[in-house]
Amino acid sequence: MNVAHREIEGIEILDLRGRLTAGTESGKLSEAVTRLVTEGKSKLILNLKHLDFLDSSGLGMLVLCFAAIQQQGGILKLTNVSRRHMELLILTKLTAVLELFDNESDAVNSFFPERTLKHFDVPEYAPTER
Repeated sequence: MNVAHREIEGIEILDLRGRLTAGTESGKLSEAVTRLVTEGKSKLILNLKHLDFLDSSGLGMLVLCFAAIQQQGGILKLTNVSRRHMELLILTKLTAVLELFDNESDAVNSFFPERTLKHFDVPEYAPTER
């Protein structure tokens, strides 16, 4: 997995590319978040647009990242979540904890209360009863 870092309007964005699984892949994300927390960065967006695969270890890493940022009084949000990854987040009930956004601009705007934004529509992805 590759983790690229950039900043927009004081918001740190980590672009995840590849697979978020056990081992070195999860370690790369952990190192990036730890570095940002150490630098006092408290507003973070994880861009999952190019995340190909996410397993239970990857979900665990998302929770650890959320906890690390929250302990510092910060906020972690996700953007560009694929349908497949959304189903995992719903199944594990992480949608109750993590804020999700359809696109990066909405995620960035969510840090500014005076801006209008659209939250991710989780019910759209929930399985329907047959």
